[in-house]
This record gives sequence, structure tokens and C-alpha cells, in this order.
Amino acid sequence: MKVEPIINMKDIKSIKKLLVNRPRDLLLFTMGINTGHRVQDLLALEVADVRYVGINERVCLKEKKTGKENVFIMNKEIRKTLDNYLGYAKPQDDHYLFKSRKGRNYPLTTYAVTMMVQRWCDEINLKINAGAHTLRKTWCYHQRKTYGVSWELLSKRLNHSTPSITRRYIGVQQEEVEEILMHSI
Repeated sequence: MKVEPIINMKDIKSIKKLLVNRPRDLLLFTMGINTGHRVQDLLALEVADVRYVGINERVCLKEKKTGKENVFIMNKEIRKTLDNYLGYAKPQDDHYLFKSRKGRNYPLTTYAVTMMVQRWCDEINLKINAGAHTLRKTWCYHQRKTYGVSWELLSKRLNHSTPSITRRYIGVQQEEVEEILMHSI
């Protein structure tokens, strides 16, 4: 099943409001939609990887799928939700950031995140095919549509091996193609 991005900012705000009393889940959602990383890479983070990182500083991680190094920048939104989570959970530096409630120190699984994201969407009555990858696709969608970032730049950021993968990934719709045909020169 192909998952979809969360397109409407109102729905993003609704999910954040829904998760306000679940600091770990809010941090996961916030990092997912603000970094563009695959969930499996975020789940591999340990508390020490991010605890002392300031706003506008880089966090480097190695992508599990590609084996390539990649970074994200600690923005204000991530830092705010991270501080909230650290204050609430008081995790140790050597613990996984997104620790499962099962076992001593195991991270959430991608499958668990898929179920969580689908549940969040259901709870706000958002009817989309949602899953763990929805977070990354939401980041892509808003970079492209809200901020006007080119697909070439997105391709570089996503560490895709070819631009055609990115074009397929971001799902340029026929309506968008027809929309540009309305531009007068």
C-alpha cells in the first residue's frame, strides 16, 4: 500500500494537539515531518545524539537503507518538543530516543510507528493511507508545495540514487502539470 503525505496544515496542527500529552509521540511526529529522514533512521537515534545539540546545529546519522551519511538541522520546533520530552521522560543518554515501552532499552519498530501514524490520522478523521513513511512524505510535500523547493534539491536531500526516483516519490499529479499550463508568458 502506497502511503500519502499529510497535505493540510490544519491536520498537522490537529495531530500535534492530539499528541500534546504524549511527549515521545509528539517528538517522533515533529522530527519526522521536520527532517525528511526515514523513520528507521530516527528510531536508531540515542538520547545522547540529540540532547546537547543547539538550534541550527547539525545532527549526523547514517542511513540504514543507503549506508550514506546524512544530517538534519535542529530547528526550533524539534528543540522545543525534544526539551519537553527530555523533561518528561528523563531518559539516560545511552537509551534510544524513541524507546519502546516493551523491554528495557529497545526502540520502537517501524511497524509500531506505522500503526501509530494511522491511528493518529484516524483520531483526527483524516482519511488517507497513512504509515511510518507518511512523515517523510509530509516533509517532502511541504518542502515542494509550501516552500517551493525543487525536486532536484529534494532528490539530493533524500539521498535518492536517481532524479526519476524522486519524481516518482513526490508524486507529481496531473492537475499540477495542467496548472502550469495556465501560466501566461
